[in-house]
Amino acid sequence: MLKSLTLICCLFFSLQQTLAQTIRGTVKDAQTGEALIGANVVIKGTTTGTVTDEDGKFSLTTTQALPLTLSVSYLGYLPQDVVVKDASGSLTIKLNPDKVILKEVEITGSRLSEKQKESPLTVESMDQIAIRQTPAFNFYEGLGQLKGVDVTSASLGFKIINTRGFNSTSPVRSLQIIDGVDNQAPGLSFSLGNFLGAPDLDVLKVDLVVGASSAFYGPNAFNGVISMTTKDPFQTPGLSVSLKGGERSLFEGSIRWAQVIKNKSGLEKFAYKINGYFLRANDWEATNLDPVFETLDDQNNPGGYDAVNKYGDEFYFAHDYSKSIAAYPGLGRFYRTGYLETDLVDYDTRNYKMTGAFHYKFRQDLQLIYAANFGSGTTVYQGDNRYSLKDILFFQNRIELQKKDKFFIRAYATNEDAGKSYDAYFTALLLERGAKGDVNWGTDYFTNYSTLGVPIIRNLPGYPQYVFDPENPNGYQEYVDSISEFLLQYTSLIDSLHDNAENYANNESISPGEHAFYVPGTAAFDSAFNYITSRESYAEGGSRFYDKSALYHVHGEYKFTPRFMDIIVGSNYRMYRPNSHGTIFSDTSGTKISNAEFGVYAGLEKRFLDSLLKINATLRVDKNENFDVLFSPAVSAVYTLNKSSFRASFSSAIRNPTLADQYLFYNVGRAILVGNLNGFDSLVAIPSLLDFINTQKYDTLDFFNVKPLRPEQVKSIEVGYRASLFQHVFVDMSYYYSWYRYFIGYKLGAVIDYNEIFNRLNGFQVYRVASNTEDQVTTNGFSIGLNYYFKEFYSINGNYSYNKLNRQGSTDPIIPAFNTPENKYNIGISGRDIAVNIGFLNKLWKKLPVIPLNNYGFSINYKWVQGFLYEGSPQFTGMVPTYGKVDAQINKSIPKIDLTVKIGASNLLNNKKFEVYGGPYVGRMAYVQVLFDLGGKK
Repeated sequence: MLKSLTLICCLFFSLQQTLAQTIRGTVKDAQTGEALIGANVVIKGTTTGTVTDEDGKFSLTTTQALPLTLSVSYLGYLPQDVVVKDASGSLTIKLNPDKVILKEVEITGSRLSEKQKESPLTVESMDQIAIRQTPAFNFYEGLGQLKGVDVTSASLGFKIINTRGFNSTSPVRSLQIIDGVDNQAPGLSFSLGNFLGAPDLDVLKVDLVVGASSAFYGPNAFNGVISMTTKDPFQTPGLSVSLKGGERSLFEGSIRWAQVIKNKSGLEKFAYKINGYFLRANDWEATNLDPVFETLDDQNNPGGYDAVNKYGDEFYFAHDYSKSIAAYPGLGRFYRTGYLETDLVDYDTRNYKMTGAFHYKFRQDLQLIYAANFGSGTTVYQGDNRYSLKDILFFQNRIELQKKDKFFIRAYATNEDAGKSYDAYFTALLLERGAKGDVNWGTDYFTNYSTLGVPIIRNLPGYPQYVFDPENPNGYQEYVDSISEFLLQYTSLIDSLHDNAENYANNESISPGEHAFYVPGTAAFDSAFNYITSRESYAEGGSRFYDKSALYHVHGEYKFTPRFMDIIVGSNYRMYRPNSHGTIFSDTSGTKISNAEFGVYAGLEKRFLDSLLKINATLRVDKNENFDVLFSPAVSAVYTLNKSSFRASFSSAIRNPTLADQYLFYNVGRAILVGNLNGFDSLVAIPSLLDFINTQKYDTLDFFNVKPLRPEQVKSIEVGYRASLFQHVFVDMSYYYSWYRYFIGYKLGAVIDYNEIFNRLNGFQVYRVASNTEDQVTTNGFSIGLNYYFKEFYSINGNYSYNKLNRQGSTDPIIPAFNTPENKYNIGISGRDIAVNIGFLNKLWKKLPVIPLNNYGFSINYKWVQGFLYEGSPQFTGMVPTYGKVDAQINKSIPKIDLTVKIGASNLLNNKKFEVYGGPYVGRMAYVQVLFDLGGKK
């Protein structure tokens, strides 16, 4: 296959050279001599052109006869026309800065850009060069090498990006956009990493805006924004093909084709692109059998324990005889057998993506765009439980009219289909209860142990006997303690008695309608498993989701540019339409749910001191139909002097409650998880309910109410400094301090059926109700990044981040887990376009010819993360240990045939670790990639 691709490439390349000539050159800053990255170079009178690369170089192939004129332009510089009479040499074009019309430009390389200098917020960027050179398995994982960025793996197919704390495997506090379009799955209210995102070949750059950003990006830009920009087919036409193979049966194939079509006058009027992507791999397996956090028992308990990645073995209060040692010695607490996650989920990861876009130019600066994205696949997602996302589908359509740097109006629709997805944890519960209910199973276990095991223990030699002594009021407790000490001699015997009781409860004394324990791998298990995972909702006895939710969004923006300042105004409207058949939301019995929100914003930008000082002020107003009007103001100042900039900003953000926060109704058997728009009255605190069960004293019941939800809010201040020093060093540092209010979490309580006459509890139902905290917490942090460039092709980079939560004395459990290491850092070295001459080896072996090794590149990165407490659901809370990992890659490019071969590995040393508690142990992923790229050819 590789030979065929090479042959095709050679033929295509040869054909291009026929009757064509190539103009090459470099565009530089006339004052500093620095290369200008992303400068536009166009043949005057046509739309044929290109942009400069990371070295400021360009290559432009044309059939137009010489002489011709090139128009060279770059934002913030005076444009220049250059007459080309001879294409045999290389041009050097120097542009002069224009301080009057100095504007922001994007970063597309390793040097300091105007956007970096003037951004009021911390912005971390990865361009297409960095994307290709990342040693990580893919660019999304490679974002973790940027300053202050956390990447966690819930599975191979589902990775989460987060900044500045309050990390979660349901990243509702971060906004991910692709070409300005929210990439969230509507029913989940967050993005599934890049599982349903943009293929690597089509990503031009990624900007991470760190911190509170609602004033700039709208609701839910709470902790930051992941903004991806894909390639414009007008700018990057051609064919690109990538093939990647590696460990864990990895195969990844991607293809991109883009074409520009001209009208009869030779003007580029229409362009389109099509992307196809496929990934197959064996996912990492979640096999952590440590006891869950703060559980009552560990691996040494004869009756079992609740393990992290084993489901259905959770503690059940009716199976607790730990206070009845004298009556049932050795019985203690016992747990159901449960099922390993490896028996319940599909680890055969698949990911399919198809994207396309059609661009039409009414004028050279006015475009109409229609884009469509499709994604599908199978992976594992972790939230409160672990879920198998199986054959999930995602559709997105966008139409947009835009005039660059002036206005746009954009409308898009997102639809999802959960496919055959199901809750793995709930599946385990249903499998167990389908065989035998908790009460009957516990009764059988107890009966076996008490009738067979207890007599054996009491007949052991030296078993303590109780003798009543009225002179010793503590005599009975001493007797109980002596039994506990006595039993320590017979742990093996007690283990075997519990094994017998468990086997009996799993297989014997089967009541009508009950079955023996469904053993994984048997036909009975497969039949029960398929039945459960194919049935919708708890009411139908299944664990499958039905989710065909949608969202619809319209967004417009216009920029006014009077002499005295720049003014931006905009507005957006969004409609959510959840559709779950009652399996997730409260849309049962034909009930239709919709939720609308809209916002308006305005921003002012004014420059002072000969454009050295830039002041920005932005105000955004948002209204969700279920909540009050909220304001998100922001103001910033950036002072730029030579190659340094100082910034200070105040920003704010809101997060509207998600669809689940508002409308959730999900029965997981032992509790019903509910949203909370209207409040919830007369719930009984669970600890007091357990006390009542033990004491039958009504006064022990603790009743409480839950107020209706309100949106979360955060305000943040930030100061920072960026500079290029000594022509070779780039430094970027920042400090932030943030105040958070009204975090959304949940409270547990029960609705009881109490008979006052007989002081009897007829029954109860446990609810988990979405709720806000009233307490305020603060966070603060510091980060610094350094890049040192030397010998033209090499760079050393390092960054360090510190983040800290201050609960200010609050013990409110609703405050979400910070889930962020206090300290972390990256250290890396890279080189590209390296030429190595190994002729020096002639000294060792005279027969060795002088062989130049050209166009090599490499990168190595070491990431260190300090251990931290990850607080997820009760099942998935625990310590993530300190870990370090090395990512590395080496590549070789062959420019004549536009071919690059890359060999690399994420976690090269195979330091197996989990990045999220309850998730899989992640080890090495070594790979080989072949990239054939004719993108950028005109």
